Amino acid sequence: MFKHFKIILMKYILLGLIALFFLNSCATKKEILYFQDSKEFDNTEINYSKPTLQPNDILKITVGALVPEAAIPYNKVSPGISQSSIDLMRLEGYLVSESNTINFPQLGIISTKGKTTTQLQEELTKLLEDGGHLKNPTVNVRLLNAKVTVLGEVRTPGTYNFTEESVTLLQALGYAGDLTINGKREDVLLIRETDGVFKTTHLNLTSAALLKSPYYYINPNDVIMVNPNAPKVKSSGFVGNVGTFISVFSIVLSTVILITK
Repeated sequence: MFKHFKIILMKYILLGLIALFFLNSCATKKEILYFQDSKEFDNTEINYSKPTLQPNDILKITVGALVPEAAIPYNKVSPGISQSSIDLMRLEGYLVSESNTINFPQLGIISTKGKTTTQLQEELTKLLEDGGHLKNPTVNVRLLNAKVTVLGEVRTPGTYNFTEESVTLLQALGYAGDLTINGKREDVLLIRETDGVFKTTHLNLTSAALLKSPYYYINPNDVIMVNPNAPKVKSSGFVGNVGTFISVFSIVLSTVILITK
């Protein structure tokens, strides 16, 4: 009688623990799929945006002129001399100071505050031409050390460099190998530094409304934090792995056997 009772009791305990394990470790379809309302945002117009320059940005500024020799004093490296690597170009680049300025040859201290690379390019062109330095100069400004940091529930968290003018949030997550199954897609935290102030926002990857968000395109130095979803948090506190689950079951089973002897 007691033996039969013990077998039935052990079965119920086992089934209960298995059910509890799966309840705490399963994510729903609604929590996993990206852009679930994508049809509502079909043919959405793309809003390109350019970030403003920030302290510690490194710029490559190239000045050209009708007579190439005339532009030599306005370049850190003479035109025509090749630079073998991006690291060398960074060493030769213009570092934006904490006061948002660069020291440009012949022109002196130039403010970069609140300016994009295009706006700085236009200002330098105007200064060179209006000041009688060069006739019909051409100026090109590129950011050399653009990077984004992706942390949390992604396959390969880390800091990633990029050279494109515009990189989307999805591209940045792609650099990190996409979210794991345990990533909280409806609440991704983005931290952005703008003019010496940190700003945070929460983004929902399950809604295509992100396509119209001003945060769809990331800025250099953005930090993206992917938090764990509810099943991951629960499993971490209850049974973080199979070994823990087996240990819990063994303890409960041993206790039942001792009680029913």
